[in-house]
Amino acid sequence: MRYLISALCAMVCLGATSVTSSAQGSPFAAPRIAGAIDEASLIALKGNVHPLAQSQYDRGAVAGSLALDHMLLQLKRSPEQEQALQTLLGELNNPSSANYHKWLTAEEFGEQFGPAQQDIDTVTAWLRSHGFRVNLVYPSGMMIDVSGTASQVRKAFHTEIHNYRVNGEDHIANAADPQIPAALAPLVVGFASLNNFMPRAAVENVGEVTKDSKSGKWKPAGWDPSYSFSYQNSEQYDVGPLDFAKIYNIAPLWATNTGQGQTIVVIEDTNINAADWNTFRSAFGLSSYPGTLIQVQPPPKSGANNCSNPGTNGDEIEAALDAEWSSAVAPGATIELASCADTRSTFGGLIAAQNLLNSAKPPAILSVSYGECEGALGATGNAAFNNTWAQAAAEGTSVYVAAGDWGAAVCNAGGSIATQGIAVSGFASTPNDVAVGGTDFQDFVNNNISTYWTTTNGAGGASVLSYVPEIPWNDSCASGILASYMGYASGALFCNSTAGKNFLDLIAGSGGPSSIYNTKPSWQQNVLGVPNDKKRDLPDVSLFAANGLYSHALLFCMSDTREGGKACTYTNSSNAVSNSAGGTSFAAPAFAGIQALVNQKTGLTWGNPDAILYSLAATEYSSSSGATLSTCQSSNGNGVNSACTFYDIAAGDNDVVCSGRTNCYTPTRDRYGVLSTSSSVAYPANKGWDFATGLGTVNVTNLVNNWP
Repeated sequence: MRYLISALCAMVCLGATSVTSSAQGSPFAAPRIAGAIDEASLIALKGNVHPLAQSQYDRGAVAGSLALDHMLLQLKRSPEQEQALQTLLGELNNPSSANYHKWLTAEEFGEQFGPAQQDIDTVTAWLRSHGFRVNLVYPSGMMIDVSGTASQVRKAFHTEIHNYRVNGEDHIANAADPQIPAALAPLVVGFASLNNFMPRAAVENVGEVTKDSKSGKWKPAGWDPSYSFSYQNSEQYDVGPLDFAKIYNIAPLWATNTGQGQTIVVIEDTNINAADWNTFRSAFGLSSYPGTLIQVQPPPKSGANNCSNPGTNGDEIEAALDAEWSSAVAPGATIELASCADTRSTFGGLIAAQNLLNSAKPPAILSVSYGECEGALGATGNAAFNNTWAQAAAEGTSVYVAAGDWGAAVCNAGGSIATQGIAVSGFASTPNDVAVGGTDFQDFVNNNISTYWTTTNGAGGASVLSYVPEIPWNDSCASGILASYMGYASGALFCNSTAGKNFLDLIAGSGGPSSIYNTKPSWQQNVLGVPNDKKRDLPDVSLFAANGLYSHALLFCMSDTREGGKACTYTNSSNAVSNSAGGTSFAAPAFAGIQALVNQKTGLTWGNPDAILYSLAATEYSSSSGATLSTCQSSNGNGVNSACTFYDIAAGDNDVVCSGRTNCYTPTRDRYGVLSTSSSVAYPANKGWDFATGLGTVNVTNLVNNWP
C-alpha cells in the first residue's frame, strides 16, 4: 500500500486480529461487531421509506417470490476512519502535503477506510443465513451486492415490499423502515434503495426546431411548452457547440488542447444510437477533431456480473446529450458511455459508477446528469452517493453532477407546484463532487438580441458574436425577471394572475442548502457570498442550460422516435431538423469536458476540483485590480473583462411557485406563493457566490490557463 496508516487510524487498529486473505475489507481496522447476532434485538434503520410510499397509493404487498436482484447494501466506517478519510481528502489536493495527488486504488481505499474483513465475513454470513445470494463485495469494502426475494427481505429486514400506484405509474417500495439486529448496527447502513422510484434525468425537452432554407436560422416546430413567447412565428437563437465555445471562450484552446488523450465517462442507465453522436459532431463542426465514442457495460472486477445491457429506454435523450455535450467542449476526448440496466430496486447508474471506481483503472472524469432529492433518497441512498463520490475523490476521479432543473424544490421534481419546501439533489449535495447549476441569457429581456447574435448562421451553425450576459435559468412565474417582463411587481403577484397561470412550473436551475450535510466544506468557506450556514450549499458553478423561454435553448441529436427523439436531418437545407432542450444535464457534461481540457494541459488528474475552483473565485472576487468583481459582472455582456476566470451573475433568481405552509410565502393569502426562506425568496442571485448560480460561469481558456 502507498501510505502509512495515519496516527489517528493507528490508535484504533492496534486491536485488529488476523483475518482471512481477501481483496476486500481492511486488515487494519478493528472489528466492530461484537458478540452473537440476536435476531430478537432489533433497531430500525430510520429515514429509509420513500415519501411516495403512502397508504393512499398502496396496492398491497408484492408476491413473496418477487426477485430483487443486485440490491446494494451500504456499510459504514468507524468515526475514527471517517475523520482520517476527511483529512486525507483535504491533503490529496494540498500541494504542501506529502499526500498531494497520491491517489488510492480501490483496494487501498478499502484497506485504510473499509471495515475489518472479520466484520464483512460476519455480515455476509448473516445474509446467506437468510437465503440471500451474496454476488460480490466491492474492493472498497463499503458495499455488498446482494440478491434475494421480497419474502427474504421481509424476514431478514422486517419490512414488506408493497405495490404502489402513483400518478398512473406502478412502483414497488418498502412500506416501513428496515430493521436489523442491533449487533450489526455499527457496520450496516442499509440498502441504497428498496424501491424503483428511479432518479430523474435533469433535462427539459422542448421539441423540434427546423432550419429556414432562406435565412438559415432555426425556428420552433410545434414546441412544448406552449407558453413560450410567440415562438411559433419568431426566430430561435439556439446554442450549438461553436456558439458555446465562443460564449465561454473555449475555442482559443482548441489549437493545442481538445482533450485528446483524455476519457470522459458519462454515467447512464441506457444506451444510445452511436450514429446520433457522429451526426451531431458532423453537423456542428466537430468531426475534424479526433474524439471517439465508446459504449460499455462495465462489469465488476470480480464476482457475479451485475451490469446488464439496458438497451435503449426513456432516458436515451439524456444519454445522447450527455455524450454529445461532453464532446462539444472537449472534441478530442474519448467519450465513454457507461450504462447498466436498472434493477427492481437499484439505479443502473449507481452500479456502473461502483463497478468503474472499483476497477483496476478508475476513470479520471465522471459526469452524472440524474438526480433525486435528499428526502426521497433516504438516509442510506444519501450515504451511498456520499461514499461513492468520496471514493472517487480519493482515487483522483473528478465527478460533475447536474444540480437539477427544479429550483430549490427538488422533492417536487416533475410537478408544477412546490409543496414540500426547500430541497436539493442528494446526487449533487455531497462534499465530494462538483454540483453544476444552470443559466439563461439576458439579451431577450434587455431587448438587444441583435447585439449578440448574427442574422444568419456561419460554419458549424455558429451565430453568436461574443459572450452574452447571463441570468439564472428560471421559467417559473415566481421569477422576478419574468414577472417584471410581464408587467408585475413581484413573482407572487404574477403567479396569481391570469397570465401567470401559463407559467406555473418548477423549471429552474437548482440550488439551495443541503438538509443532511451540516458541516460546510473547508473549500466553500471564506468566499464572497457564501452564507455562514454550516451547510453544504449548491451549486458550485453553472453554465448555460435554458430551454427556450427567452429564445435560447441547446441543440442535440437523438433520432430514436420510440423514446421521444426526432430526426436529425441536418443535410437537408430546406427541412433540417434538430432536437432542442435545456437542463443542467447539458451543463454537467460540458463542465466535465472543461475538466478534460484541464487534465490534458496539466498532464494530471485532480480528484475533487472544488478547492481549486473556489480558491480561484475567492481571489477574483476579492481583487481590487485586474479582473475584479465589478469588471467580471455578467451584466457587462460583451464589455466583460477579458481577464476574468469567473463571470459573476448578480441579477435574477431561481425562485419557483409554491403552495401550502412549507417555505411558501403568500403575501396576499392568494392560492399560490413563492418559495422562500424566512427572510427572502429562495433564491436571488447576488454578488459573488449565491444559491442561484454558485460561483457563476467561466471563461474556459482563462480557467485552464490559471489552473494551479
